[in-house]
This record gives sequence, C-alpha cells and structure tokens, in this order.
Amino acid sequence: MIKIDFPKHQFKIKKENNSELIFDAFRKRWIVLTPEEWVRQNILQYLTQIKNYPAKLIAIEKEIYLGELKKRCDAVVYNRHALPWMIIECKEMNTPINSKTLEQILRYHITLPAKYLVITNGSYCFGFEKREGQFHEINELPGFE
Repeated sequence: MIKIDFPKHQFKIKKENNSELIFDAFRKRWIVLTPEEWVRQNILQYLTQIKNYPAKLIAIEKEIYLGELKKRCDAVVYNRHALPWMIIECKEMNTPINSKTLEQILRYHITLPAKYLVITNGSYCFGFEKREGQFHEINELPGFE
C-alpha cells in the first residue's frame, strides 16, 4: 500500500441549486462535489504539487471504449510523448478497494496500456507497475519521467 499525505490546498467550493460544487482547475469548470470527486481532486493536487506531474499531461474522465461500451477513466497521466503512462481510478472514501476495483482498472488498461495503475479511495492507495508483461505492486508513486 502507498502512503499519501494530501497537500493542503485551498479548493474553491460553492453552493448552487442545493448542490455543492468544486472548481476543477484541470477541466477549468465547476463540478458537483461528490465524495469520489473529493478524492479525485485531492489525488490530482498530490500528483501536481508533491510529485511534480505536469498538469497539462493529465486527462480527467478520459473517455475510452471497451468494445461497444463507453467508459471513463478517472484520470490518465500521459508521458512527454503523449502516450498513456498512468491510469488512476478513484473511489469514495467509504468504498473498499477490492478485486472488483482491480478488474475495472485492468479493463481500462486493455485500451490504454499504461506502465502504472493506481487505485485510491483517499484513505488507501495501491499502485502497480507493469514490467516484463506482469504487474508488480509498488510502495510509492513514481516521480514523473
């Protein structure tokens, strides 16, 4: 398991029509603040502030196709050659990370063959690196290549 201490960040949050919204600086728009969105916004701040991943190389809710099915990856980090480098799947804090979550991100990997897979619910974070055709658990998120 990977230990992540989320950085302190001043998120812009507002109420509108009985909903709480958070400003997503990556997508440059207001988003409904769900528990999963809270985890996503915090992991994105961690990646850009602590690990120094370039924000311009991170796609949020990347649309992919699995056969006829249209799915969305929570976040995809691309390398400097515009190839998928890391897929991130976020769950809300009360959702356990289990084999179903792992199967979900492995399906995304079929379409986006990234070197790293990351699953987090904010409380727990697991990462895997693909080496020699196999996934190996990692103890920390890599620095950006």
